[in-house]
Amino acid sequence: MKQIFDIFFGLILLALMLIPMLLIAITIRLTSKGSSIYWSDRVGKNNRIFKMPKFRSMKIDTPAVATNQLYNPKACLSPIGGFLRAFSLDELPQLFMVLSGHMSFVGPRPALYNQDDLIALRSQKGVDKLLPGITGWAQVNGRDELSISDKVLLDVEYLNRQSFWFDMKILWMTFFQVVKRYGVSH
Repeated sequence: MKQIFDIFFGLILLALMLIPMLLIAITIRLTSKGSSIYWSDRVGKNNRIFKMPKFRSMKIDTPAVATNQLYNPKACLSPIGGFLRAFSLDELPQLFMVLSGHMSFVGPRPALYNQDDLIALRSQKGVDKLLPGITGWAQVNGRDELSISDKVLLDVEYLNRQSFWFDMKILWMTFFQVVKRYGVSH
């Protein structure tokens, strides 16, 4: 049922967002050097590495680390990067990953390949068996403000509570938090 929902909802969103996505890609190219899309090595289901696309919100010479590990994340933003991140527009290319089956709309956010502590803790708790999501229970309960251990606790809670209706609740909460820009620190 989850995969059917992901494909159906993904196709609807892609149809609605295709023109805005093209406009975002053009704006990125016009306002900064480099590609519009940034491909990030991420850890997916069963700890398999996959390439996850995002609209590039950072300057091209920014190190490939979690944003909270940067000395001054705001200084690394592209001219429209702050706007893209504030409204989670940088995440839109992940619709293609949902349609290809590498991600789901709801699940634990995929870790960067070099977030060893997060990957190890998720593996220890069985969270690595889940398909990663564009949004998740940890996302709607703190996003950038959570410690790694708190994220994993929320990921485990999602693992234990997962259902269609719980996913719908998370998607609904995500919508309101994106509109309010809740939990975005950079």
